[in-house]
Amino acid sequence: MHAGQSEIAVIIPQPELDAFLQNRQSNPHGWLGMHPVTVKRRKGVVVRAFVRGAVRCEVVDLDAPGAAALAMEQLAPEGFFELFIAKRKEVFRYQLRYETSWGEIHQVYNAYSFLPTLSEQDLYLFAEGNEHRIYEKLGAHVRRLGDVPGVAFAVWAPSASRVSVVGNFNGWDGRYHPMRPLGASGVWELFVPGLGEGELYKFAIWDRHGHQHLKTDPYGTYFESPPNNAAIVRSVNGYAWNDAAWLARRAEHGGKVDRPMSVYEVHVGSWRRVLEDGNRPLNYRELATPLADYVVQMGFTHVEVMPLAEHPFTGSWGYQVTGYFAPTHRYGTPEDFQFFVDHLHQRGIGVILDWVPAHFPRDSFALAQFDGSHLYEHEDPRLGAHMDWGTLIFNYGRHEVRCFLIASALSWLDRYHIDGLRVDAVASMLYLDYSRNAGEWIPNRYGGRENLEAIAFLRQVNDLVHQYYPGVATIAEESTAFPMVSRPTKDGGLGFDYKWNMGLMHDTLAYFQKDPVYRKWAHNKLTFGMVYQYSENFITVYSHDEVVHLKASMLGKMGAGSDTEKAANLRALYGFVWTYPGKKLLFMGGEFGQWHEWKHDGSLDWHLLDAPLHRGIQTVVRDLNRLYVGEPVFSTNDFNPQSFRWINANDGDQSVLSFARVASDEKTFYLIIGNFTPVERAGYRVGVPQAGHWAEVFNTNAELYGGTDSGNFGGRTAEPTPCDGQAQSLVLTLPGLSTLVYKWTAQ
Repeated sequence: MHAGQSEIAVIIPQPELDAFLQNRQSNPHGWLGMHPVTVKRRKGVVVRAFVRGAVRCEVVDLDAPGAAALAMEQLAPEGFFELFIAKRKEVFRYQLRYETSWGEIHQVYNAYSFLPTLSEQDLYLFAEGNEHRIYEKLGAHVRRLGDVPGVAFAVWAPSASRVSVVGNFNGWDGRYHPMRPLGASGVWELFVPGLGEGELYKFAIWDRHGHQHLKTDPYGTYFESPPNNAAIVRSVNGYAWNDAAWLARRAEHGGKVDRPMSVYEVHVGSWRRVLEDGNRPLNYRELATPLADYVVQMGFTHVEVMPLAEHPFTGSWGYQVTGYFAPTHRYGTPEDFQFFVDHLHQRGIGVILDWVPAHFPRDSFALAQFDGSHLYEHEDPRLGAHMDWGTLIFNYGRHEVRCFLIASALSWLDRYHIDGLRVDAVASMLYLDYSRNAGEWIPNRYGGRENLEAIAFLRQVNDLVHQYYPGVATIAEESTAFPMVSRPTKDGGLGFDYKWNMGLMHDTLAYFQKDPVYRKWAHNKLTFGMVYQYSENFITVYSHDEVVHLKASMLGKMGAGSDTEKAANLRALYGFVWTYPGKKLLFMGGEFGQWHEWKHDGSLDWHLLDAPLHRGIQTVVRDLNRLYVGEPVFSTNDFNPQSFRWINANDGDQSVLSFARVASDEKTFYLIIGNFTPVERAGYRVGVPQAGHWAEVFNTNAELYGGTDSGNFGGRTAEPTPCDGQAQSLVLTLPGLSTLVYKWTAQ
């Protein structure tokens, strides 16, 4: 018996000891650690420790001379120890020195000797849905409490009867490291001293019926690869960024939405692969330089990456997320992804991330029935089950769930300097009856079909993104006529900066998929879009969704007989779209006319660029980007109705269409005219709004692009002959399957 140690019988009641040994203890800090007690009229402190594999354990008094060690009594062979120290009325600094059954000796701080790492204010704001940086509090964070390093774990599981953090450090045994419940918040917390980067962990959660659920961390920043799914302790704040100039320019743009935006959509795992190394994808660092080189060469302003948040099934393309705060392990570490974004910024390229708050998968290790209850999802499948994808729908009316999703959005902007969020499947969020039959959905409180909670969530997240990160864009993939998607919330809108123009995409593809002989009966497919064009801030998109599931590639869709005519069709389509109002997005492979549909587990067919036909399509896209980005009439005038004028929208019989794009000061005009049959039309007269010379600045039929080089010899001078409601006109040769662009400038 050491000095200061009293001969006292076991203090912890047997039922409480049994609760620890049987995984039933829900108040570990009430018993473990050091506590002042009075036993048989003697005051002192009691110390308890529960250490896996320990056969002997001592309390080391760090304030005593020579750090005196006091032996503890082993109460259970599982490693439960207790010691009463008489005459010590207050707790003191100490460590545990223990010896394991395999002969190792360790000296550590007791995890149950620290105060909570979350404040009452943190918990209050989280409970009301307004702790916007909750990702800095929940999850696993490397911290120092005083001079003690370790990892602070915290998880929200309000219906749990008990929660433990488990990992390599405790043999994945839920009896050790039970967590502390923080009042009525539903948050469980534990600081584990001595842990650091690289530890694998999960949360062992017991529901109200005593059943255990082994769950990954919803706020985890890094995960191991399937079939395993543990979170990995990883700090994401140590990267040395070099994009300050980019971020400053971005902030200067603030809320200006009408700026150059031509987006190259990329699936990171299949843009280019290393064939000689097992056909593996490039990692984030390997991809950064060649992708930046290519995007700069091609004249795109932004890259949009398909979802990179962690997901278990590669075939989901990232749209079934299990780690809302973690870049997928498939292509490297969080630091590698930070390098990727940093490098693109330094090359002048914005990075947009596909973000998926509409639904989540049912994988048992992740969010579904997280604490044994329907925590993140609605309990009623008429609200909580997604009919199309077999996934679950977030309960947007629950404050903590809304806080989780908002924090996810903001974390990508904070930790990874993302420039925009493309929000997936917004239509499925807006409507309670989305993809449901009668009787399969529940109306809102007013009897309507709108999901009021989801609408409020979208407005809130858009406002917060713009408040915290001026210049960052939010983009809605929204396929219905829901009003004011890209209008400010103060005006009753959803607050997005942009909306994907699904209507124009479908109409133009429907038109160009037809054999040209039938196009005159579908002429309205090219003109109807102007009816609603200025109702939203549109991005014209040809995304990954259009080149999968037997829909054919962009080149393969073109309605023509020969490969040469298909290429001419595609060049003419791109010419029409790039000069039509709206920002632009094109999925990888479409820019050089890949024949195959996109394959997520293979590389793009880069060898096709050895053929002139494909090089021509690529060069058309490059030059269209340069025209679009370099000319404010196009790139900063997309949302100004005064910038667009039909010249002749009615010549369906010849499948010819013409319009003008106009500078605000009317000192620059562009005439765009498309001939969408293979028939060359010589002597075609088209009206123009100004007299003088109109220079031909772009012709998709140029020999450089794989065409016949038929055109108008650099331009034409207007004649004072009225046509198309204009006082002046040009007489042009219109090559078959072509789009031509002419420019007039004031002298």
